[in-house]
Amino acid sequence: MKKWEDLPEKFQNDSVKEYYDILSHRTGSLILKRIFDIVVGLILTVVALPFMVIIAVWIKCDSKGSVFFLQRRVTTYGRVFKIIKFRTMVSNAEKLGTQVTVSNDSRVTRAGKFLRKCRLDELPQLLNVLKGDMSFVGTRPEVEKYVDRYTDEMTATLLMPAGITSLASIRFKDEEKLLSGAEDTDEVYVNTVLPQKMAYNLEYIKKFNFFYDIKLMFMTFFAVI
Repeated sequence: MKKWEDLPEKFQNDSVKEYYDILSHRTGSLILKRIFDIVVGLILTVVALPFMVIIAVWIKCDSKGSVFFLQRRVTTYGRVFKIIKFRTMVSNAEKLGTQVTVSNDSRVTRAGKFLRKCRLDELPQLLNVLKGDMSFVGTRPEVEKYVDRYTDEMTATLLMPAGITSLASIRFKDEEKLLSGAEDTDEVYVNTVLPQKMAYNLEYIKKFNFFYDIKLMFMTFFAVI
């Protein structure tokens, strides 16, 4: 972890300090977390490669556009990176709606519905994990415009790398339902959805240790099944 005085200015507040102090006493778990990400990430990338090729061909046959979807997200200490996913929506989806998905979103392709349900669209994020932009477990990375609306306490979630899965991903099931039919999805997301997700993200930091990450990975597996 960076020293407190080396953190970006917006991190240096009392709300973030509480979570910083928690993580500063769990350096060993943070090191194990990164070693696990590299070793398991390499193994899974090799194992998943044939399936990723099949999925790529399916996406190209199902709809026009790129196989991958790249989007700017925010990770540790506010650093911006490009998250890599399999494309599950029509190629110009962001011009046709918001940056969040609502229930029965018409922009989602046929292949995309299956990939999202099984979370196979997130397989390319193994590359983000190997690069150090993400971890297997963390807090789901948000786009910049939503990070700009973070409260001081929410900023604490950026003390850790973004995660492919998270406590919020497992427990919070109402996002699409809350956004469905909303006239201004961005405002509903910021004022209703984001605070609920962040409550889980902050709970994760308080409970964080290496073995808790392993537990959350198993919980994610069973949730998908």
